[in-house]
Amino acid sequence: MKYVGLTDDPARRKEEHNNPRDWKQRTFSTEEEARTWAKELLELPEWETGAGDRGWRYGYTYTVRPWTRE
Repeated sequence: MKYVGLTDDPARRKEEHNNPRDWKQRTFSTEEEARTWAKELLELPEWETGAGDRGWRYGYTYTVRPWTRE
């Protein structure tokens, strides 16, 4: 399962998710752009997200494994 989220503090979020090895992130200049990116990924069956975002300036993805936290 793949996870997608939005945040204003990517370093903190990465640590909160147990520093996944396949962590990827991108920067957005508008909230609309960020939300569109996340929505498009979430329309694909292999992607999901947790309860609420913590900002929008950075989007991130990683694969959920037994030692990661969602």
